[in-house]
Amino acid sequence: MSTASAKSLSGYQYARRVVLFLLLLVAFGALLFVGSYPERGEFHEFVEAFGVSLIGVAIVGRLWCTLYIGGRKSAEIVSDGPYSIVRNPLYVFSAIGAAGAGAQTGSVVVALIFGIVTALAFIIVARREETFLHEKFGAAFDSYCARVPRILPKFSLYRDSATIVVTPKRLYTTFFDSLVFFTAMPVFEFVEHLQIHGILPVLLRLP
Repeated sequence: MSTASAKSLSGYQYARRVVLFLLLLVAFGALLFVGSYPERGEFHEFVEAFGVSLIGVAIVGRLWCTLYIGGRKSAEIVSDGPYSIVRNPLYVFSAIGAAGAGAQTGSVVVALIFGIVTALAFIIVARREETFLHEKFGAAFDSYCARVPRILPKFSLYRDSATIVVTPKRLYTTFFDSLVFFTAMPVFEFVEHLQIHGILPVLLRLP
């Protein structure tokens, strides 16, 4: 792989964090004037609680992925652990986390929109990233792509390594990046408070 390609690959890997942050930022802005049905009480609270569970799954899942990838993606084909069942598990868990963030509005529809839009955005990033990986690994990477799906996990393919090399710095970075999902909790609670008291108008309600 050329130096220029390596830099581009690094840029796309960085883009996954930028894309996630921007998507959530835009969504937060739009949802200032969108509400669910807080009068539904228990269901509203259940959706929020389920969303917290999704955020937890996303954070643990992203850390799991980082244990295996640990900066190796541009150096070798990682095909064990989460990478044995799906080629982009970090993106899958990020989409789950985005759905969990959307669920903090108490709306199932918003949660689905957050998750689906995030997944679609990352599919675009993944396609471009794979171009550079193909340039370096050629037939070996093509074989991996033919065997392992890009975004929908195939659990029957799972296999693990006897040992893995952990890079603490990357684990810390992934953990702190993942905390962005939790910002949805206080933000949407505050927005809901402003809407209930008529400070922010609700232009659209979603179940």
